[in-house]
Amino acid sequence: MKRFRVLVVDDEDRILNFLRTKLRATGYEVCTASNGVQALEQVQAQEPDLVVLDLVMPKKDGFQTLKELRTFSHVPVIILSARGADEEKIKGLGLGADDYLPKPFNPDELVARIEAVRRRIEPADRRETAEPIRIGDITIDFQKRIALIKGKEQPLTRIEWLLLSELSRNAGRLMLYEELLGRVWGPEYRNDVQLLRTWVSRLRCKLDSGGDSGVKLIRTVHKAGYILDMPSE
Repeated sequence: MKRFRVLVVDDEDRILNFLRTKLRATGYEVCTASNGVQALEQVQAQEPDLVVLDLVMPKKDGFQTLKELRTFSHVPVIILSARGADEEKIKGLGLGADDYLPKPFNPDELVARIEAVRRRIEPADRRETAEPIRIGDITIDFQKRIALIKGKEQPLTRIEWLLLSELSRNAGRLMLYEELLGRVWGPEYRNDVQLLRTWVSRLRCKLDSGGDSGVKLIRTVHKAGYILDMPSE
């Protein structure tokens, strides 16, 4: 069986060497890159299952690298950076990162976050067997893992798909913040409401842009959670 492969991208050799040793000892296959250009090449050549990405690097910084990466790959990305400000975190998540861990970091916490990403990838791949669901203009095809708006595919990131999948399977029912966070990100994230709000906002923009004017499918229940509404016929 193929081992879970992690690409670690950082311009500091000591961090690369440390994480290579730590992650291999945990059972992962590890490849490395020291800048953004190498990282993009490694993603295409090595096809990693997850990328740990630094922000401050020569040639191409982490934000530029992530932006280009998302033009051809949905591989999960955990940003690892000394930039710990909220605006940097929000920018990284907005570009398609799955998680953000500030430096200095606890290596065991990084492993736990990698495991959380791994858990939400593998079970999701195994359970996509339900029949398609149609909600208004939107068709959710669980087997193909795509969303169609008026018959046209709407590209979604993996996190956006997981959110839509959970909300659509529970259409018409309030899903609490903690419930969605636990199902999509894992139990470690049950209190990270800001993370959920960021991704729901991104998903809303994509769903609302192609549907009927004025129709908002994902409704916020203040201080509680979200409901994917079933439009009236």
